[in-house]
Amino acid sequence: MESELKHPAMIDTKLPRDELEEKFAPFVRRDVYGPTGRGDPPLAEKVLLGLALVTIVPVRVVVAVNMALFYYSICRVCTLGVEPHREDDQEDYAHVEGWRRAVIVHSGRFLSRVMFFVLGFYWIRERRCGPRILKSGDDENFGVEQLEENERPGAIISNHLSYIDILYHMSSSFPSFVAKRSVAKLPIVGLVSKCLGCIYVQRESKALDFRGVAGIVAKRVQEAHLNKDAPIVMLFPEGTTTNGDFLLPFKTGAFLSNAPVLPVILRYPNERFSPAWDSISGVRHLIFLLCQFVNHLEVTYLPLYYPSKQEKDDPKLYADNVRRLMAIMGNLTLSDSGLAEKRVYHATLNGNHMQKDD
Repeated sequence: MESELKHPAMIDTKLPRDELEEKFAPFVRRDVYGPTGRGDPPLAEKVLLGLALVTIVPVRVVVAVNMALFYYSICRVCTLGVEPHREDDQEDYAHVEGWRRAVIVHSGRFLSRVMFFVLGFYWIRERRCGPRILKSGDDENFGVEQLEENERPGAIISNHLSYIDILYHMSSSFPSFVAKRSVAKLPIVGLVSKCLGCIYVQRESKALDFRGVAGIVAKRVQEAHLNKDAPIVMLFPEGTTTNGDFLLPFKTGAFLSNAPVLPVILRYPNERFSPAWDSISGVRHLIFLLCQFVNHLEVTYLPLYYPSKQEKDDPKLYADNVRRLMAIMGNLTLSDSGLAEKRVYHATLNGNHMQKDD
């Protein structure tokens, strides 16, 4: 059932704790460290945290840094003497061919999985649901049809819980992501993002530029669908992260091309620390993630979703139907909240000085 939220500017930021958490439910953390990661955990948790800080954390940091440098070296060697592909104000190395591309992709997928292992994700539970989903009549009636072997999605559509989602998708399909333009200039990460074929956007751009980016995304999605050598586009249409129990409204950029999409649902089951990155700071999140001895990930792959004629004519309908299907199959709650509400919730937590959690 969709929540009913007012415009952020109209929200009373001095609501009681329970009402505040109900209103901003998609962004509320529920683990032993509290909503902002500043709670007072049980004594047993403090002991485990201290033990991890002096044992596994140094090892994980050293191994992770060295693996990142190693993969950067691979990307650097594979792109030596190669001019990046430039089109639509974008630059990437995802269009290189032959042994260079094979080495970049296969080593990238392998090292991403190893990195995931280093972070404590020793087992990943993957589930694949049936062949292809088709709608018949009523929007909530879904049928199935066998896939052809050569069918390929133009984009992977995933819910978004954390920055580590990217690491999983790199290990499974090594797709292109949408990233801030500043990422391309970062040391190490910049070159890796170009080898992935990331689509760079400028968040501060005017609406006209955003429409231009949507066109670029649609073009890349269509290319990926028609050309098996083109990188598949990975999109998080919610536009921000949640605690994993909700689905926010989808942006339509991925659905403008009329190409089929592959919906994927991620979940991070936990008992102590939640890997979801919702209302906790990035530094605290990384420290607690590194300190957790074992992390869990469950992935559900839905069948390839082909848009109907009505959905092709109406990208918003297409996006909404994929979203509703993911909610049904993943037992997720639909919410009207978005990035604006998330920022209000964060500001409220900080403004109320909720440093100590119950």
